[in-house]
Amino acid sequence: MSDKEDSPVVEEVTPVPPVAPLKKKREGVKMTDKQKADLNKHMTKIGKDMSVSERRSHRMKMMGRMRKGETVGKAHKGITSQTK
Repeated sequence: MSDKEDSPVVEEVTPVPPVAPLKKKREGVKMTDKQKADLNKHMTKIGKDMSVSERRSHRMKMMGRMRKGETVGKAHKGITSQTK
């Protein structure tokens, strides 16, 4: 018998790096012209009492919700209930 037959077979295992989850691509859901007009009307109505940064923040939150299909009223109610 030779030495190769007596020694156990050891396979080298290379570690597999963990696969990072793929980033989801943002789907370009655009607002309709009606949604834009409704949002502009909403912002002129409620934006008087807000600072510039508050208005911008509120508008961006509203746009995000409206792109998901919420109406102006529902989006505004959801945002204002979070801040209270």
